[in-house]
Amino acid sequence: MAGATRERVLRGDLMTLLPHEVVDTGPNPSHSVIWMHGLGASGHDFVPIVPELKLPASCDHRFIFPHAPERPVTVNGGYIMPSWYDIFSMELEREIDEEQILASAAAVHRFIDAEIERGVASENILLAGFSQGGAVAYQAALTYPKRLGGLMAMSTYFATPQLCKQTEVNARLPILIQHGTADSVVPESLGRQAQASLEAGGWSSEYKTYAMDHEVCMPQIMDISRWMLQRLA
Repeated sequence: MAGATRERVLRGDLMTLLPHEVVDTGPNPSHSVIWMHGLGASGHDFVPIVPELKLPASCDHRFIFPHAPERPVTVNGGYIMPSWYDIFSMELEREIDEEQILASAAAVHRFIDAEIERGVASENILLAGFSQGGAVAYQAALTYPKRLGGLMAMSTYFATPQLCKQTEVNARLPILIQHGTADSVVPESLGRQAQASLEAGGWSSEYKTYAMDHEVCMPQIMDISRWMLQRLA
């Protein structure tokens, strides 16, 4: 059931969770997916995709869709909107607020910690992100200190390769990159660049393209379902 979840305090240490949407596919989820939206959007955006994934009823899943904080975004004239971090320039090499993307990745880590605290094994937790949310997912997944189940990067770019290094924990992290060949917001060349940066860092990834703009299409959703079944079954 989807619904806004209030911020809560973990272990009394003032580590609060961002407001978020939750969709449980059954009464006892043993696998979790934490999915970050794009710039100016919200955690509601990808909720309708969950039933389209047609995951088997034999395994209960929890989908968590955090809402990014609202902040001024420089490339949008300083307009305040949901944003994981500020973007100073939309040139091909994005110039971003590094401190803010690190803070957003830390917020994602707190969601992972919360799922582990309620009994989900870290290897049964996937991170996913679209566009700006994908950049956060890269940073969060590649710096988390425990083994995760996988990373899905959709129509996005790897903003912080210099801050991520391969470790024994994340060396074999399954990574799926998906991008539209006609993406007018995040050019597909940035998706290819992300894959090259991963390879330079020692990671391998699966790369899929679709005849689409900066969006999501049904063939892509089918590929997401296939990939998630391999990771979460």
